[in-house]
Amino acid sequence: MRVVLATRNAHKVGELRRILGGLDGARDLEVVGLPDDAPDVVEDGVTFAENALLKARSAATATGLPAIADDSGISVDVLGGAPGVFSARWAGTHGDDAANLALLLAQLGDVPDAHRGARFVCAAALALPAGPEHVVIGEMTGRLTREPFGGGGFGYDPIFVADGGRRTNAELSAEEKDAISHRGKAFRELAAQLPELLAATGA
Repeated sequence: MRVVLATRNAHKVGELRRILGGLDGARDLEVVGLPDDAPDVVEDGVTFAENALLKARSAATATGLPAIADDSGISVDVLGGAPGVFSARWAGTHGDDAANLALLLAQLGDVPDAHRGARFVCAAALALPAGPEHVVIGEMTGRLTREPFGGGGFGYDPIFVADGGRRTNAELSAEEKDAISHRGKAFRELAAQLPELLAATGA
């Protein structure tokens, strides 16, 4: 059984392959990336789940295969959950990690340490060409530092320390981060359900 991951990011494809490979009943699923001729998707949903479903539906329609997609970002308590779905373009330009991080730190400059709570959120969605859909949510709660630490990860990782930890996500190894991350949790849950979901829909 082939499943398309709605991304052209080879790292994400490899990550899902690793997760599936460690789950009984999912090892016969082959994960492939999105073909170059698949259309780009306008992510205009107001929640992570909506955006993930938009991408999964588009990929399923374009390829005729069951499709998986994710959408993720950071939600800061004192900002009422922002940046949220705008995390990747918080400073105005999509994917400018340095500018996004600098703006968020500036906005939180006067916020005491006790009130710097935040969470990373990931919605992982499955869509089939015939229409059935399924979404799971993974979260990683923690707090924000006052300056960046670490050279790994991406996005807001250098200023996020998970609950119970002492190092930022950017100071963790890839394996350490995957074990506790919002994306790791969401994809493990969805991957564990995939065989049953696909069997129930006759895929």
